[in-house]
Amino acid sequence: MKAKKSLGVLLILGAALSFALMNLFVNAAGELPVMQKVFFRNLVATVIVFFLLLFDRQKFRIKSKTTLLWLFLRAGVGFLGVVLNFYAIDHIGSISDASILNKLSPFFAILFSAFLLREKPTIPELIFVLIAFAGAVCVVNPRFSMEILPAVAGTLGGACAGFAYSCVRVLAQKGERGNMTVFFFSAFSTLVALPFFIAFYTPMSVLQLTYLLLSGVAAAGGQFCITAAYRFAPAKEIAVFDYAQVIFAAILGYFFLDQIPAVLSVVGYAIILFAAVLRRGYDVSRAKRASAAEPPAAKTGASTAETEETAKPSDGTKRKSGAG
Repeated sequence: MKAKKSLGVLLILGAALSFALMNLFVNAAGELPVMQKVFFRNLVATVIVFFLLLFDRQKFRIKSKTTLLWLFLRAGVGFLGVVLNFYAIDHIGSISDASILNKLSPFFAILFSAFLLREKPTIPELIFVLIAFAGAVCVVNPRFSMEILPAVAGTLGGACAGFAYSCVRVLAQKGERGNMTVFFFSAFSTLVALPFFIAFYTPMSVLQLTYLLLSGVAAAGGQFCITAAYRFAPAKEIAVFDYAQVIFAAILGYFFLDQIPAVLSVVGYAIILFAAVLRRGYDVSRAKRASAAEPPAAKTGASTAETEETAKPSDGTKRKSGAG
């Protein structure tokens, strides 16, 4: 269990870096229609997962009609979240500010998971998330001169992402394959964006096309990581680490876009990291207390059963135990 949680944390950090890179490439692509960017963002992932599923034993088979409904729900809300996020990236102008608005998604994911999965967070867990959210406010506040519409779009994009990630967790519990979840979302988004891409197509330079393709590669990596992360651990246990995207976005923005964070923004980043460290420490401490409180018989139950199994004679006869 501990190994799964640790792997979930690593995967969600990988997703955070991937999505920060995606935002960087989307911003670097310049002034292009949002749907044109959304199309390429999902096209690359669709192609990659398509070939992966070709070599899968179950290929494109969906688990059940129930999971099909959740796949549509995850894809529809997730697509809306991507559109809103890209709109925010194009109009806010700072990828770290856009990232922090979108990274309200862990906060929403915990709320949605409480309703969809009955994964009720403890009070300390909610406090840690609120601390991280306070850090997010610090990041946005010093440069909150943007028009209200992009800010609202970014916030709603975070809510959509949080709901979509909760759907991913539901799909994992119902036994749907991670690759199928990624493929369904990517293919759905590509097909929905295609008519808008054709109708409002804007000519691109080779460099712009390269950036859009790279945004698709980064998005695909993020999708794989986020899907796997929520399959290994509940949203309430690992979602706070998704705030690391803000840190990655600030670093990338500084080195590649000459974006220098304000002092209060740096304070916000520190608060977010502090919340993540506290959250992880609390998880480890709680696991140790639970292990210490566990009855000795429960701890040794598995080994006892294994011993009894190996004690059976090889000729198939039964051996009486001391308890009769």
